[in-house]
Amino acid sequence: MGNPNSPGNAPSYVCGTSEQPLLYRTVGQLLDDARAQWPERLALVSRHQKIRLTYSELGARVDAFAAGLVALGLKPGDRIGIWSPNTLEWVITQFATAKAGLILVNINPAYRLAELEYALNKVECTALVTASTFKSSDYLGMLRTLAPELAHCAPGALTADKLPHLRTLIALDEAPQPGMYRFVDIPSLGGAAEQAELVRLAGLLQPDDPINIQFTSGTTGMPKGATLTHFNIVNNGYFVGQAMHFTAGDRLCIPVPLYHCFGMVMGVLTCVSHGAAMIFPSDAFEPKAVLEAVAAERCTALHGVPTMFIAELDHPEFSRYDLGSLRTGIMAGAPCPIEVMKRVLNEMHMSGVTIAYGMTETSPVSFQSKPDDPLERRVSTIGRIHPHVQVRIVDAEGRTVPRGEKGELCTRGYSVMQGYWNDEERTREAIDAAGWMHTGDLAVIDDEGYCNIVGRVKDMIIRGGENVYPREIEEFLFRHPKIQDVAVFGVPDARFGEQIAAWVRLREGETAEAEEIRAFCQGQIAHYKIPHYVRFVQEFPMTVTGKIQKFMMRDAMVESLQLDVQKTA
Repeated sequence: MGNPNSPGNAPSYVCGTSEQPLLYRTVGQLLDDARAQWPERLALVSRHQKIRLTYSELGARVDAFAAGLVALGLKPGDRIGIWSPNTLEWVITQFATAKAGLILVNINPAYRLAELEYALNKVECTALVTASTFKSSDYLGMLRTLAPELAHCAPGALTADKLPHLRTLIALDEAPQPGMYRFVDIPSLGGAAEQAELVRLAGLLQPDDPINIQFTSGTTGMPKGATLTHFNIVNNGYFVGQAMHFTAGDRLCIPVPLYHCFGMVMGVLTCVSHGAAMIFPSDAFEPKAVLEAVAAERCTALHGVPTMFIAELDHPEFSRYDLGSLRTGIMAGAPCPIEVMKRVLNEMHMSGVTIAYGMTETSPVSFQSKPDDPLERRVSTIGRIHPHVQVRIVDAEGRTVPRGEKGELCTRGYSVMQGYWNDEERTREAIDAAGWMHTGDLAVIDDEGYCNIVGRVKDMIIRGGENVYPREIEEFLFRHPKIQDVAVFGVPDARFGEQIAAWVRLREGETAEAEEIRAFCQGQIAHYKIPHYVRFVQEFPMTVTGKIQKFMMRDAMVESLQLDVQKTA
């Protein structure tokens, strides 16, 4: 687990060791390995789609779709977006794009017009795989708003003013859509020549090639595209599984979203690297669907953020379901209250549940507890360092602090992203000259190597496992014609951990209601970014140097709303 050095004077530096070497494989090779080793084993169950596939069947579906993508003229290095909730097609696209050398761009299913337009243009997507609708989102309607040219173009020949790079749209819907291909038709486009091209590409594609872009909100301005390689995510998925003692006999219930590393790396790639089965209970989280899936499929593992586990435990029909098959899984995304952890162990039978910590930019996991770690350690810490990863805790001057002292958590190793897509300045801000990724999290490492997150360098909000950066919301609200100034921050919330609050200064002579501000956000930014609390003020608390003191705003809101900090800390 890395030399903890001698207690007392040791620096806050840990390095994960392992007898297992890093895997030098592409995402496509990982699936090919699984298909060769476990051809008849169950690979995937999509319960809401009533689909069950073995590794042999999944591999065949992936190869056929990849050949179709080649037939469309897409070339290695092209960016192809996917905008969809959890489906079999998402997983097929994940592996098929990797085999064709295409860089998959994960689009958050909650994105609305402004965010979608920004994401597609930022990384110059030439193709997009899209669902039709999801919850309150009309995906096709939004795309037609941004690209009305779809109504009159041939599939694959879009030229749109607002989306100048996008050419090809592939709809998951089986009903024909103007200007779009149907997902079901793509496999038939590929023939012997395209299959031969995939074989050729398999010999050319390298594990260090970029293969995935995931958007992560920035502390200033718009989201950044964290660019990950095959090597990044293949290895992180593998070692996440090792920490849970995964084997080909495991069945993992995956209610977390595929657009996020939690789903596509810690879920899909963890399973494929160990020959385990992926069980998707529904297209998005629904507690009863999770309970049904675990019981019916005899799942041995379950992932989720704490709010998901709370919803499952508190479901009125919880006691009806036999969850005795469960053994392990991961709770991540937010701190876990000790009482919730005890219930997960006792009532859900997950004696081997682990806690994981990381960030999109590090593929994502850096720390993870072990199934046999003491309960107190699994609740109060984020575990110990992952294999082949280094972490150090630094002070404001960038010097490593002694064990037990607080500082910023920095991580280095195979898992660190290549950088933010087409954004050298922000990449240099995040990754220093020595290769350390600065996480922005304040942490402490003890003498045994366990790490505890104690705060955030910046003012990021974690709402229900979603990272929300106030600056992004502020930038959007500044567009409102009545708003002079705005400050967004997090306040404690019993259900989501944190909830979003906004203090708004209106322009002189203007009046507004909180609902007007929220309505301005509807359809433009993701629902979880819309301020829950809106307060209109004449001035903000400031330092003598003119910096807004958000902690004073937070304290004022906690007091006026009588929020219980203890229950949510």
